Amino acid sequence: MVKERTIGIIGVPQDLGASRRGVDMGPSSMRIAGLMKKIQQLGYEVRDYGNISCRDIDEHVPDDVRETKEARKARFLAYICDTAHHLKDKVKQTIKNNHFPLVLGGDHSISIGTMAGMMALHQGKTGIIWVDAHGDFNTPETTSTGNIHGMPFAVITGRGHPALLEIGPSPMVIEKNAVLIAARDIDAKEAGLLENSQVTVFTMRDIDEDGMAKIARKAISIAAKGVDHLHVSFDIDSVDPSIAPGTGTAVQGGLTYREAHLFMELVHESKLLSSLEMVEINPTLDVRNKTAKLAVDLICSALGKKILP
Repeated sequence: MVKERTIGIIGVPQDLGASRRGVDMGPSSMRIAGLMKKIQQLGYEVRDYGNISCRDIDEHVPDDVRETKEARKARFLAYICDTAHHLKDKVKQTIKNNHFPLVLGGDHSISIGTMAGMMALHQGKTGIIWVDAHGDFNTPETTSTGNIHGMPFAVITGRGHPALLEIGPSPMVIEKNAVLIAARDIDAKEAGLLENSQVTVFTMRDIDEDGMAKIARKAISIAAKGVDHLHVSFDIDSVDPSIAPGTGTAVQGGLTYREAHLFMELVHESKLLSSLEMVEINPTLDVRNKTAKLAVDLICSALGKKILP
């Protein structure tokens, strides 16, 4: 089990960080897939803190927010910051109650608020494993889309728009304890930022060559060296779209079903997991809630579900 016996579920139905609508329904899709019951079956108590109130993309957005050159480099910045501050407070409340924060997205920009709240527990002295097909290491200077869900890993390690950096404040993790795993679609300028950072990157080729067990153990060892806490931020697009079709930025050649589960199982065995996110599930692109069901099962593997008792 993780250190806390009560799992605190926090839903963040935000889609402002992405180009495609629908990830705002991600938290509901996981609840519908039986998240609470399956966690309880593992022996935990569960408290569902409900959903953070998020701004809607269809709300009237003033021209100075939507149309300026600066705004196009960090779309819906003010609204995303607002969500992050509210999530920060909710995560801090969860920690104060001695509950394990399980954050359900929503697009990946929500991680900024999650990690800002987790600083109440570890003051930034934590390791992080970012499981993602993408780097999410862009800044307003390198982005080609302005979508903030492509920036949170950079923000967490201390790079990006000042309004995002002050939320934590950043850096919110120790960069040498930051690991990206399952990458296979990284922008050229983003790659340059990663190469000049202390972040360790394991691509899908690394997994192909060495196997998930070896790569996962390396990732955990790097992320956990010298720290007492581990955060895993799991973007469902890290999994191959043949298995997880319900996501907006699918990339072929991702993790297999067993690779994804093995990673989560090894994370649990480390006994360091202090917080977990599951993001970027888009039910409008899914098939009979298949992707949400997978996400719930992966969460359960991270919380200790085993093939045999």
